[in-house]
Amino acid sequence: MKKEFAVSEYDFDLFTIGAGSGGIRASRRAAAFGARVAVAEQRFLGGTCVNIGCIPKKLFSYAAHFKQDFEDARGYGWSFDQLSFDWRALLEGKNREIERLNGVYGNLLTQSGVELIRGRAKVTGPHTVEVDGRTLTSRHILVATGSSPTIPEIEGAEYCISSDDAFYLDKLPERVVVVGGGYIAVEFASIFNGLGVDTTLVYRGDRLLKHFDADLGNFLAEQMTARGVKIRFHTEIRKIEREDGVLHCVTGDGERLSCGTVLYATGRLPNTARLGLEDVGVELASNGAVVVDPTFQTAVPSIYAVGDVIHRMQLTPVALAEGMLVADHLFNGGSEHMDYSGIPTAIFSHPNVATVGLSEEQAIESGYTIDRYRSVFTPLKHTVSRSGDKVLLKLIVDRETDRVLGVHMVGDDAGELLQGFAVAIKCRATKAQFDATVGIHPTIAEEFVTMRTKVGA
Repeated sequence: MKKEFAVSEYDFDLFTIGAGSGGIRASRRAAAFGARVAVAEQRFLGGTCVNIGCIPKKLFSYAAHFKQDFEDARGYGWSFDQLSFDWRALLEGKNREIERLNGVYGNLLTQSGVELIRGRAKVTGPHTVEVDGRTLTSRHILVATGSSPTIPEIEGAEYCISSDDAFYLDKLPERVVVVGGGYIAVEFASIFNGLGVDTTLVYRGDRLLKHFDADLGNFLAEQMTARGVKIRFHTEIRKIEREDGVLHCVTGDGERLSCGTVLYATGRLPNTARLGLEDVGVELASNGAVVVDPTFQTAVPSIYAVGDVIHRMQLTPVALAEGMLVADHLFNGGSEHMDYSGIPTAIFSHPNVATVGLSEEQAIESGYTIDRYRSVFTPLKHTVSRSGDKVLLKLIVDRETDRVLGVHMVGDDAGELLQGFAVAIKCRATKAQFDATVGIHPTIAEEFVTMRTKVGA
């Protein structure tokens, strides 16, 4: 129910900087509670996720997966002649969808009664914001400016692209080197490889996805290699040289990896530069992240922050949840805090990876005595196509209470499958309850409720 707030000496009750997922959700919810709200955005509506993140990346992932789908289809009796791929057609399709979503977000703000202000905003005081020379006042300010990819300052860095740039390439390269071992790196390596690009993934570490269960990264590397991605562990790029339009990545061992495009996916940093936050007393971490308390309040009581800019969990649904909590806290008397446990996540590599709950390593570090259940098998779909693709499923169980602490998967559509198990984790389901659940046959998912044999340490 919409409330009526007292007449204020401020122009707005809430001024949000950044029209990404968290900022838009907080603004719309605050407006629904009767607050006078404005959002400032200097670039595009929807933020990273809609424009240069989740949405276009998954569209690219779909496009890249068709190649394998066609190959699988041959095993089922289908034949295709003169298959071809048009990069420009994919770009145009992606751009149309992004433009549609931009319009949707604009309409949502308008219909919610939120004023959209186009321009770069800067915080000039506890209750003041400047947008392109115009000063506005607000009872509360919300910083939701997101994060941006970083490229290390090495010789030849100007020849490299980031994940942002990959969505706007004029043409598809014949050869690409992707640098990094995290989720963005494996996703783009899979995309390029699936679109027919000679792809090399270079990582200075010894396994992919170092922040996830070790089994997932190791198994993913095997599957990506089987699909044609060349993975180079323990390798660091020292400099990039350009000769006659060809890029040469010079490694620490002096080897030269030649390609047409070098994509760095080695991390993201919060967008807090030149926002004026430190000048007004907002504390920033060493990486530029806004430091907030459990209610997302900064060191300045009137200023809050959510989403990637606070560098907790860089996931769109998390930013949405944080934004809702801030609006509830400020304008609806809400007192709930964000629960970061049991949040599922998916990686749209080929094959997909999805996980919810604790990894094996995290469970042990947390003091649990655990039982492990692990299954690797060829899905029914691939027994006929003979693609060689396999699936990894894994459960981590607390031996003392029988509670399932973590559910992990590498395989096609892992994200779709794990969402339901995330509910089970949130409900603190036990292994006995998993075992008592009748599976859906024949599916990959049924294996999660039929695994009975523990694996050794």
